[in-house]
Amino acid sequence: MLLLLNLKYSYKLCAGHLILLFFLTTQAFGQRAASSSTDSIQQIPDTLLIRIERAQSTINQINSANEGSFQTGTIIKDLPEVQQNIEEIRQDILHSGKLPDARTLLSYQVLLKDHQILLGNWKKTLTNYNVTLQKYSSQLVVFSSDSLLSNTTRDTTQKRLYGTELTNLRLRLQESGLTTTANLDSIGTLLASVSGLYFSTNELQSVIIDRLRQSGKTSFGRESPYIWSASKQSEKESLSTMLSDAWSGQNRALRYFLSSSWDNRTLLLLLGLIFFVWVYRNYKKASQPPINEQLSDLRLDFINPVPLLSSVIFLLNLAPLFDPDSPSLYFEIIEFLLLITLTIFFRKHWKKEQYYIWLVIVLIYIITVLTNAVMNQGLLLRLWLIALNIVSIYFGLHFYREIRNVLLLKSFIKPVSILYIGLHILSIVFNVFGRISVSTTLSLTAIVGLTQIIALSAFVQILTEATDLQIKITSCSNSLFARINLQRIRSTVKEGLTVIAVLIWSIVFVINLNISGILYEFISGVFTQTRTFGSVKFTIGNILLFGLILYLANLFQKYTGILFGDENATFGNQTERKSSKLLLIRLVIFVVGFLLAITASGFSLDKLTVIIGALGVGIGLGMQNIVNNFVSGIILIFEKPFQIGDFIELADKKGRVKDIGIRSSKLLTPQGSIIIVPNGDLLSGRLVNWTLSNSFVKTEITFKIASESNLELVQTIIKEEAQKAEYTLPNSTPETFFNSFAGDTVELKLELWINNIYNESSFKSNLLHAIYKRLKENEIKML
Repeated sequence: MLLLLNLKYSYKLCAGHLILLFFLTTQAFGQRAASSSTDSIQQIPDTLLIRIERAQSTINQINSANEGSFQTGTIIKDLPEVQQNIEEIRQDILHSGKLPDARTLLSYQVLLKDHQILLGNWKKTLTNYNVTLQKYSSQLVVFSSDSLLSNTTRDTTQKRLYGTELTNLRLRLQESGLTTTANLDSIGTLLASVSGLYFSTNELQSVIIDRLRQSGKTSFGRESPYIWSASKQSEKESLSTMLSDAWSGQNRALRYFLSSSWDNRTLLLLLGLIFFVWVYRNYKKASQPPINEQLSDLRLDFINPVPLLSSVIFLLNLAPLFDPDSPSLYFEIIEFLLLITLTIFFRKHWKKEQYYIWLVIVLIYIITVLTNAVMNQGLLLRLWLIALNIVSIYFGLHFYREIRNVLLLKSFIKPVSILYIGLHILSIVFNVFGRISVSTTLSLTAIVGLTQIIALSAFVQILTEATDLQIKITSCSNSLFARINLQRIRSTVKEGLTVIAVLIWSIVFVINLNISGILYEFISGVFTQTRTFGSVKFTIGNILLFGLILYLANLFQKYTGILFGDENATFGNQTERKSSKLLLIRLVIFVVGFLLAITASGFSLDKLTVIIGALGVGIGLGMQNIVNNFVSGIILIFEKPFQIGDFIELADKKGRVKDIGIRSSKLLTPQGSIIIVPNGDLLSGRLVNWTLSNSFVKTEITFKIASESNLELVQTIIKEEAQKAEYTLPNSTPETFFNSFAGDTVELKLELWINNIYNESSFKSNLLHAIYKRLKENEIKML
């Protein structure tokens, strides 16, 4: 018994020691696990199977990214061409021994600018790829050092059970490491190449900017001997060699431009196709008999049923607007194609004398372009340029006398002709005093400006005739656009086309003067420079954008009434009434336009409270009437005391509602005048609406006759004529009353209902005329 008790006590003591040892071992193991968290074999919370699944998931993610996430095919494909272009520009600028002219430098600048943007995007993409691969590589290094994947003699039973999976995991880890390392090497090499080209592009851009600045500073300085000191021997290079050098300088930029900006030309071609289809379809509509009879007085010289040449002229004139940053050679090619098209076009539209002068101008353009390409310091070429300037001036004077009368932009022909002659005179002066570059630039700019204004005149004429055709066809229909004031639209279209023509001419003019970059930087600096007024920061560009959006919103809300037919309101038989929701629509358009203007201008909306506070002060000081009229307009929207088309009377003002505006409304009086009434007066005054429920009106006519006349006969005549009169209500009976009498006169009054208040004047006139004839036939004397 004692032995059993001793054994029982010994068992309990051993069990207590084992429990204590378990807790101490657990605490020590937890401390070691916390100190070595990267070794997954020693982590207690997860089983070995879960750790294997996590490792496989991570490796799968890395393999998937290595296979499809790093798209470098486009970069590898396009990089050699970019590298070749940059290297050729570098050789031409830094190692050729001959300084390119300003036009070539500008072409290089355009090409390098596009390459700089492209390389910057590639550099950013490759940098992101490199960072991602570095992350994957670090994860693979962690897995490779994990004891989970190592083979040791102390492998646990669990590791031996999952031996196949662990072996497969080790193989996949090695493959992922090799693939990741290869991708990291290739992308790193590609990133180094792209970064090097990017820095080279920046360097070349700086060199070109310095060269252009030096060219601008020295352009008015003497770069060649005076003409009396010039060498009689021209350059040893042949004409073909000089033309080849001039072509190669800009050909590179032109080729890249044509391949990289195809989307703009596609949009331009689409616009030309739309113009062709528009004119073609209108001609088909105009050939229909009902419309064709009304188009006999419409003269169309520059468009025809198949407007192929007109569409080409339209398209080529718009080209500078779509590609203002294109190389100068591109503009010269576009101008040459435009001149060829105009030469074919003018053959059927101009007289022989005018057409011959035009051919000479085209020939002068071609010779000037070629001369500008091969010009050097030799005496013969300088004399040739002076002779060309003199011939150009002579035919420029002939152009002004003979051709200006057949062009549409007559107001611009005279200043352009004066500028043309002045530029040629300056070209001669600069040539004589050794400023060859300026001389050639001025002569080329002069001839391009002259030909461009002729082409733009044809452009405006073509669009004006196409618009006239559309207006004529529209006026023959009862569509929505038939409500528009056609004469106003015609003048507005002509003014807009004139503005576009002047804009295009100005763009081409500054490009040929080689000042487009300087001018763009100046204008950009003026409009984008941040200015401070107190705590408010703004730019002039934002202010102009704010004003433009407000102007367009106001213009849109002003002409929204066309959709409701209010432009067709007359004081006649038209009695259609339009809902006052037009005012609500106008108000919404204006408010939305204001909010868009605030957003587009970059103005912080929290600063709007300052403006509202200022407006509150302004309202308290002197804007009560404006706000009163504005709020009254809003109340008119919901209360609807009248609508467009109603005949209302307010104090001494009477007329038909023609328009309900945000601040005021317009009344059309029977005399044809327009009365502008503030909305506050309409809401606060005593307003009589004669047509709120209907347009019936009870009218009164008084008659004075001699007292000895037969009054019963007079009443009978009046009633009979009133019943036969037009515009009376069918079921209403005319009534006559003794209104008053004096010694020898009796006054009768006729009351009856007519169906429209707008016909009251004509009704009274016709009725009085009929009653007068009947009374005269019965020898009844009226007083």
